[in-house]
Amino acid sequence: MTIRTLTAPSRLRGTIHVPGDKSISHRAIMFNAIAAGSARITNFLPGADCLSTITCVRALGVEVQREATDVLITSPGLHALREPGDLLDCGNSGTTLRLLTGLLAGRPGFAVLTGDASLRSRPQRRIVTPLRALGAQLDGRDDGDRAPLAVRGTRMHGGSYALPVASAQVKSALLLAALGGDAPLVLSGKIASRDHTERMLQAMGVELTVTPEQITLYPLTRLPAPLSLRVPGDPSSAAFWWVAAALHPDAELTTSGVCLNPTRTGALDVLRAMGADLTITHERVEGSELIGDVTVRSSSLYGTEIAGALIPRLIDEIPVLAVAAACAHGRTIIRDAQELRAKETDRIATVAAGLVDLGATVEPTGDGLVIEGRGDLAFRGTALQSHGDHRLAMAWAVASLVTRGTTTIGDPDCADVSYPNFWQTLDTITQV
Repeated sequence: MTIRTLTAPSRLRGTIHVPGDKSISHRAIMFNAIAAGSARITNFLPGADCLSTITCVRALGVEVQREATDVLITSPGLHALREPGDLLDCGNSGTTLRLLTGLLAGRPGFAVLTGDASLRSRPQRRIVTPLRALGAQLDGRDDGDRAPLAVRGTRMHGGSYALPVASAQVKSALLLAALGGDAPLVLSGKIASRDHTERMLQAMGVELTVTPEQITLYPLTRLPAPLSLRVPGDPSSAAFWWVAAALHPDAELTTSGVCLNPTRTGALDVLRAMGADLTITHERVEGSELIGDVTVRSSSLYGTEIAGALIPRLIDEIPVLAVAAACAHGRTIIRDAQELRAKETDRIATVAAGLVDLGATVEPTGDGLVIEGRGDLAFRGTALQSHGDHRLAMAWAVASLVTRGTTTIGDPDCADVSYPNFWQTLDTITQV
């Protein structure tokens, strides 16, 4: 296992072009795989998870040519996808597994989806149960709660389903399954989560209506049109730099061209509530997404509460926001975030353990964390483990920027899953 050793720099400066958004990159590949024709995707995220999606759609007969962050995808369309001749290996990507399971459940053919040891340990009943309710024929370990998942595609029934959990992956899996259904699908309940699927399907010509109370998808009468797009910068990746700049005593960092979709800006709302000095400039719309440049400067932060409707808007940013909370003045309470226990690691447990090693006072709860802020900008140097979790590796890197002494991070290269150039960017902004 590799180890990276870090010490706090004297200042942070720079303009950072964060990688393409991970959620949108996945969907740009997968949704163009069901559209007959060709599309060009620029600023694609070439992280390990998104490359797993490319591997899987190629196995379905889709041609994908990639050069760095530019992708040309050519597909025969939804009804001409071929039955894969081998297992579909989703690697470490829960998005690939869950969305493809929905897509394949609603069209003829047989497929088995699997992944690495981490992915095979994560719960999948959250998609399997609602897909079965719509008529899907799915099986897997622990009655479908663990991959490998076997899918025998069939026509979905449509109807109504109330989402019990706010999850973009669950919502997307159901919408994809319903594309070839025999009746409209109406989703209600906890539908307030990332809406990239709804936006992209509408842009491709899928008949889809969205209100605050429900989402209705009508079965396809024609194939979706291919959608060429530029993927905006990933706010979940940019959040590491936002927190780094807010915490460091001599910092000013700008992340340019970042997705400002309202379902993704929860971290900005929390940092504002904590007192961060941040500004947004050059707001504009590209494709169906709002983007802009976010600048954050050294700040004095205060504790806050992160709960309720905020959680789906910042679920991936909680590890680094917990680092911010540990340096803030006063208590921060994170609750309603039980979904963290089903990520690449149990992020409630691993974040709490790492912060304690850094000298913070943290109490893990069933659905979150209670963090007693230090009110200063200095952790103690220690040895930290990423546990193979990309967001933990990067959160610990941010903590190292305000740590007395030396910090070591075990298995730092797992950051490549969502941010292939993270460590190079860190070197750039600290060597100014």
